[in-house]
Amino acid sequence: MRILVTGTSGNVGTALLRRLVPAGHQVVGLARRVPSPIGPYAGVSWAAVDLTSANAADRLADLARGSDAMVHLAWGFQPTHDPAYLQRLDLGGTAAVIDAALDAGVPHVVHLSSVGAYSARTREVPVTESWPVGGIPSLPYSQHKAAAESLLDDVERRHGSAVTVARVRPSLIGQRAAASALWRYTVPSLLPGAAVKLLRVLPLDRSLAVQLLHADDVADAVVRILDRRAQGAYNLASDEVLRVPEIAAALGARPVHVPYRALRAAASVTWQARLQPVSPGWLDLAYSAPLLDSGRARSELGWMPTRSAPSVLAEVLDGMRHSAGTASQVLRPSRWTDSLSRLVRQGPVAERHVS
Repeated sequence: MRILVTGTSGNVGTALLRRLVPAGHQVVGLARRVPSPIGPYAGVSWAAVDLTSANAADRLADLARGSDAMVHLAWGFQPTHDPAYLQRLDLGGTAAVIDAALDAGVPHVVHLSSVGAYSARTREVPVTESWPVGGIPSLPYSQHKAAAESLLDDVERRHGSAVTVARVRPSLIGQRAAASALWRYTVPSLLPGAAVKLLRVLPLDRSLAVQLLHADDVADAVVRILDRRAQGAYNLASDEVLRVPEIAAALGARPVHVPYRALRAAASVTWQARLQPVSPGWLDLAYSAPLLDSGRARSELGWMPTRSAPSVLAEVLDGMRHSAGTASQVLRPSRWTDSLSRLVRQGPVAERHVS
């Protein structure tokens, strides 16, 4: 198949390349900053495309002609202090992908959605794909994921005979290669990844319950969807639920219960002061997003996660400790000197468009 992929150099995109290229598929990889063609990025036809540009849809349509499918992975996590830019990237980019697919006659679109697209949980019971898609009000990432699905709903109503649409709704996603990127997005930029070894206390509300999935398992689900030209929404999650004691044990730290309201207040103050890049809305997502029932993916796609949540957490933490990364600018290894240089030249991660 000829497959066009947006956000190809990111976390899931890198894992997807590890599946598609060796299988002989012709992959057109789109990224704002094209990586060096080494490792997983070799054997790909690369094009530099900024989804926030005015001509993004036309550029995508030209590149997509003759493709069997488009996989839309590109999404903004930073800068959290510029939600207008994130909206242009997330919703404007999704609209450009949709317009390009219709213009170029691409028959299958696979959109990477998220557990963040769902409305808040009312109890700790895994939900199916029928759970309301309304997002978490305080987090632009979550609201944009929900709004993007509304765009897809409209496409299916108006153009359902012309294009088949699938949505992948995974839990949190990790892998060793993405560890440096995850570190940059969540801690002050000048703190080296090795500092994770120094953490001795983990101050969290004990009610935290999250699912974690390996990027390779997400890529496997996407490949199965492509192979079957599958349609509709698919939750992806492992069976294990990570709680504070397990997370603390993986870090070698002692868990200390801090009420959620106090945590959120601290996150808000430090984020507003530009001391750290995580907006309080991300805490709201972590504590209120529903757990996922992935029964549909298992029954219809034959999909099963191959890595347990604790093993993925251990892999990511090891990658953080060793500043793991790839040749992609998105997943580049963390280096203290680079962080300092970017901070001086471009400002904090939460304020710059190139992180």
